[in-house]
Amino acid sequence: MGIIVQKFGGTSVATPERIHKAAQKIIAAKKAGNQVVVVVSAMGHTTDELVELANKVWGDSPGQPPKREMDQLLATGEQVTIALLAMALHAQGHEAISFTGGQIGLITDENFSKARVKEIAHEKIIKELDAGKIVIVAGFQGITAGGDVTTLGRGGSNATLVAIGAVLHADVCENYTDVAGIFTADPRVVPDARLIREISYDEMMELSSVGASVLQTRAVEFAKKYNVTIHVRSSQTDEPGTLIVAETPAMEHIVVSGCALKKDLTRVTLKAIPDRPGVVAQIFSAVGAANVVVDDIIQTVTPEGANISFTVEHGDVADLKVVVEQQVKEIGGGTAVFDTNLAKVSVVGVGMKQSTGVAAKMFGALAREKVNIQNISTSEIRISCIIAKSDADKALRAVHGAFELGEK
Repeated sequence: MGIIVQKFGGTSVATPERIHKAAQKIIAAKKAGNQVVVVVSAMGHTTDELVELANKVWGDSPGQPPKREMDQLLATGEQVTIALLAMALHAQGHEAISFTGGQIGLITDENFSKARVKEIAHEKIIKELDAGKIVIVAGFQGITAGGDVTTLGRGGSNATLVAIGAVLHADVCENYTDVAGIFTADPRVVPDARLIREISYDEMMELSSVGASVLQTRAVEFAKKYNVTIHVRSSQTDEPGTLIVAETPAMEHIVVSGCALKKDLTRVTLKAIPDRPGVVAQIFSAVGAANVVVDDIIQTVTPEGANISFTVEHGDVADLKVVVEQQVKEIGGGTAVFDTNLAKVSVVGVGMKQSTGVAAKMFGALAREKVNIQNISTSEIRISCIIAKSDADKALRAVHGAFELGEK
């Protein structure tokens, strides 16, 4: 008897009908001889609606609502879904039991809104599985060692999925979504985007970090560390989707596996700050302490001082502004400029390690579409360009076509 961990995203459990359809897939896995654990997200757009409600209550008060209280609020969305799914399974004749993250002992750090999983006391899950029950767990949430409710950030249910899969040594983690799997680009933007049948952990991490929203980057990182196979597939069909696995030699023959777009990007430029040792370290230590993830750092030196530019996700800007303004005061000079009309287009592939000319082909494709490149960043298997947000969609279509990713 194997163990399968399944996860159903918000759209897959958005209505009572979809909850019953998810229950049928769960029952099929159990009837096939598996022990089944299910991780679920909040129904539909519940999380967004809760955020909107919090903002209305907070009103015009300065700053943002307390993150601890936001986590208390947002965690309720998944609690609704786990109970309803358990009811659906019982209604279809199968024993099920639901748990919040805290009830299964999913312990996180104290970083509210972006907590990281530290450990899972999985004995309760094993006990219920051995009793023949289907176990349903609320995704996206955990508790601190002191008992405070935490959330794992956007897409955090994926982290719950992989963490449980790792501690249970599951045969596979099945991530059911409203798409058929991982595509060579966002099919809503690129009509000829093609389904990728198999992709490496490293490629998936890069794609997730530069805009592919199907999986949270931390979840893929966790899967790679513990060698957990992830199967991303549609909740609406029984067709196979995309397997995320360890890199194989065959993958190196594919130079570019996919491309992605990140539109919610803000560039912060600190102009004319003091050019002396320790200033940059002080600034980015403060940014890191605020748990803001930074990308694409560029520094130049002028007669007036140093200029430092870096990009962050738009959702972190409110927290970042407070930090940056304080740092400008402490270092004794400089000004901060925020530009939110930016996007990032990227190409990813393990085959880049042994290939040349990838950058030239990408830059040429953007030039032909008259897309201006503002910044460039690279890794061993990724090339990213910062561009104007207004050019985002045509840039993605251009690079997808240049590497013939729509061709089988």
